[in-house]
Formats: sequence, C-alpha cells, structure tokens
Amino acid sequence: MSRRSRLTTTTYGVLGLLAVRPHSTYELAKAMDRSVGRVWPRAQSKLFEEPKKLVEHGYATARDDAVGRRPRTLYTITPDGRRALADWLAEPGQGPALEFEGLVKLIFADHGSRDGALASLARARRWAVEQNAGSIEAGEKFAAAEDGLYAERRATALLLGAFLTDFYKLVADWADWATGEVEGWPEDISSHRISADRTREVLEQARWSEEEHSG
Repeated sequence: MSRRSRLTTTTYGVLGLLAVRPHSTYELAKAMDRSVGRVWPRAQSKLFEEPKKLVEHGYATARDDAVGRRPRTLYTITPDGRRALADWLAEPGQGPALEFEGLVKLIFADHGSRDGALASLARARRWAVEQNAGSIEAGEKFAAAEDGLYAERRATALLLGAFLTDFYKLVADWADWATGEVEGWPEDISSHRISADRTREVLEQARWSEEEHSG
C-alpha cells in the first residue's frame, strides 16, 4: 500500500496547519477548532495521532520543546511534506457530507412528540447562532490585522468565512421556517397530513440547478 493511500483528509488538514507554522498538538487542536474543524470535525483524541503519522511518513519533524516548565512536542513540516500537501491540493476535493442528528430525529418525529420536534429545531437554531458568533470573532481578527499570519491568509480565510456565513444563516432560516410548520402540527403528529401541492412547492425550489443549466 502506498504512503499516500494511508493518509486521510484529517492528516492533510493537520499538514496544512503545519505549512502555516510549527504547532504543538495542543496548538493544533485549537487551530482545528478555529478553522479546519468547522468543516471537517474530528475528535481531539483522533487528532493527536495525526502529527505522529506525518512524522512516520517523513512529512513532519518532531522536537522536544517547552512552554515555561511545561514540556511539549513541536511539529514542523518538511520539504517532502510541502510537496505532499501540494499534490493533495492539486486534486479536486469532494462535496460536503451532511451529518445532522437533529434532522435525523425530525425524520421520525411522527413517532415522538411535537414538543420534542420543536426542541430539536430550537437547538439547531441555537447551534447556528453560536457557531456564527465564533465565525464573526475569527473574522474580526482577519479584518483588523495589518500584518502577520492573519493578514497573509486573509484571501483563503475569506472563502471559508463566506461559506460558513451562508451555511449558518441557512440553518437558522430553515429552523425558523420549520418551527412555524411544526407549531401548526397536531399533538398526534402521525395523524397530520399535508397536500401534495406543499410538496411540489419545495420540489420547485429544488430545481434551481436545472434552471441555471437550461440555457
């Protein structure tokens, strides 16, 4: 098996962060939360394995360091690592994979209660607001920077920020719309029926890609 085939998107996400500057595992975890982790969430326990994997592949080096009296391992990208990152970046990335527990629960809401469905929608909206607040905080740092890494990386951060802004707003707007729908449901959700015309209304909205390519 080739070395490339054993590396994952998470591995390359870590490698990309090391391309910006050397990081300890603690710093990598914080950096992932602020950037890569917003679109590629992974458990911190899994994240801590990735720098060691990069060292094994010759894509990073590790050296003992310290912050005050606290020891740490500092990881730095190698020339081979930069080439591997460039090769990976040259390949088109896949589209997003949606993972949304609240929406899974809403799929089966007719076996539960209206209050339960409303609670899932309220939580989804809070999530969108909370995540957007973090995105704004990060964006303010990029906007205010005169020099340094924030200013140097402003162009690529703009792409991520614009996507997250639209995504969080989409979730919040959808949660508001869906809450209005569910509030009109009876207590016995399984008895609720809507007309086929309502389904067709949503279906027509789904035809946006056909309209764009029809010419």
